[in-house]
Amino acid sequence: MIAEYNDDSIKSLEWNEHIRLRPGMYIGKLGDGASQDDGIYVLVKEIIDNAIDEFVMGSGRNIEISIKEQKVSIRDYGRGMPLGKVIDCVSKINTGAKYDSKVFQKAVGLNGVGTKAVNALSSYFKVQSIREGKTKVVEFSKGIVTNEQNIVDSDQRNGTIITFIPDNEIFGQYHYIDEYLDKMLWNYAYLNNGLTLSFNGNRYTAKNGLLDLLESNINGSTVYPIIHIKEVDLEFAFTHSSSQYIEEYFSFVNGQHTTQGGTHQAAFREAIVKTIREFYKKDFEPSDIRSSIVAALSIKIQEPVFESQTKTKLGSMYMEPNGASVRNYINDIVKRNLDNYLHINSETAELLLRKILQSEKERKEMANIKKAAKESVKKVSLHNKKLRDCRLHYNTNDERKLETTLFITEGDSASGSITKSRDVNTQAVFSLRGKPLNCYGLTKRVVYENDEFNLLQAALNIDEDIENLRYNNIVVATDADVDGMHIRMLLLAFFLQFYPEVVKSGHLYILQTPLFRVRNKQKTIYCYSEEERVNAISQLGTNPEITRFKGLGEISPDEFRNFIGPNIRLEPVILKKDSSIKQILEFYMGKNTPDRQNFIIDNLRIELDNLEINPRVA
Repeated sequence: MIAEYNDDSIKSLEWNEHIRLRPGMYIGKLGDGASQDDGIYVLVKEIIDNAIDEFVMGSGRNIEISIKEQKVSIRDYGRGMPLGKVIDCVSKINTGAKYDSKVFQKAVGLNGVGTKAVNALSSYFKVQSIREGKTKVVEFSKGIVTNEQNIVDSDQRNGTIITFIPDNEIFGQYHYIDEYLDKMLWNYAYLNNGLTLSFNGNRYTAKNGLLDLLESNINGSTVYPIIHIKEVDLEFAFTHSSSQYIEEYFSFVNGQHTTQGGTHQAAFREAIVKTIREFYKKDFEPSDIRSSIVAALSIKIQEPVFESQTKTKLGSMYMEPNGASVRNYINDIVKRNLDNYLHINSETAELLLRKILQSEKERKEMANIKKAAKESVKKVSLHNKKLRDCRLHYNTNDERKLETTLFITEGDSASGSITKSRDVNTQAVFSLRGKPLNCYGLTKRVVYENDEFNLLQAALNIDEDIENLRYNNIVVATDADVDGMHIRMLLLAFFLQFYPEVVKSGHLYILQTPLFRVRNKQKTIYCYSEEERVNAISQLGTNPEITRFKGLGEISPDEFRNFIGPNIRLEPVILKKDSSIKQILEFYMGKNTPDRQNFIIDNLRIELDNLEINPRVA
């Protein structure tokens, strides 16, 4: 029954109530910390962004970050908030100095929302401003002042200290993953020469900007030395990789990592193609020029327009109000500098030309195979039993696109349970018929010739690049047995071999499902480990019913809803900074059977009644 729509239906919320009721408008999605775009990282980023803006304006060369369990503390050495406006700066919506482009030029923060969102979504929030020998401290809980101290003298250096604890009521049982924070902080360092960040004792500083970023992120060898160019408000660096097939971009606006690109990235891609065509006086296909390119670009724009509060995609068409277009600005700088560089560095120009011709040759050789593969996909797309699609997708502007998920399952039994219990708006299911092919050492030709890989690639829409990826989360959902683990390894090999950008961009996960169900007549507890099982038994008392789930197909659809809903547990697949994809694949999927056998023996554990036995020692 629909309630009556009248005067009583209209509600006015306080600023903090609105943020807490609709957090997705301000920080994207919530999550428990398993994904690098989960809200708890956005909270950290919002505070650091303010500190970066101080550095950009010439105040404070150091930023100190500390995270201990759930408490985050961030200290900058900028100008410090004006002491009479401290409360307004962190709790009065649409209030701040970022509206004055003379005080903050080309800043990330624009709308006076970020710090307020952190405040409203924290169970504890403390701000301290130190300015010209004076300091003021205010404490909040969920956006409400709990303690305000008077302005007093201070001998500390100017700056701002923000301490907060994200609210468990909003974020549940969350945890920070150091690798995600590490990646975020290195990006800040690469983009701000002269800045030093410290995080729990580790220092982050860089001297060569985007050149350092690319050297740090490229896996394997390059075709030619990295080309690095910087002019006024644009910096870019790029090369072609010898070990990957599709394009990869690291793009930034005013220091903000625009993970979904935008007008600046589109303009850069266009400018590279145009410049190279004119330099070689050949009308190359754009895909031949950009195939295997790895690039980083950073642009500074006055009053940029992003497509959402989380600022992952630039929408600005102009460098500043009434100024030059982003497209023309980037095209002019790329054309002039890259053309000069290639004329001066003839050896690099020759290597680049060879790479383009090689890509052209491979494309022509693959043309018939790809055509047949696409026709095959087209024929089965209307009745594709492997893919049970969802209604919303990541490559759209829907407000729920960050929730879009593709579960890759083994067999009809597991996929049946997930399909019946999924959210049809945001969750899709792709069913494997068994163990996929071990593709280590094979060329990308196998992606088109193998029906299963071909259909998976088509479902993800990642043939040329991942810019049009259809799902934000790609989740491998296999049984927690030997066969399930083997399938996981084969799928990881597929993504690392042909689409490492999917992994590096944080889109790939392993679904964690419970190993045990422990229950009595009053309560049911799902356990994801032996330790949780022991705790559940002690909690429920004598003789509870214990069920061991051997496979996903044994979990009923009604129960499965608990495991892929709001409380879903995902284990992210993370490539560490010093990891080599080639070495990883060679060790785990190559022909070094004796080495792998010794590794398994050394790391195998057999659990018998809580007693761990190492077979090598035993």
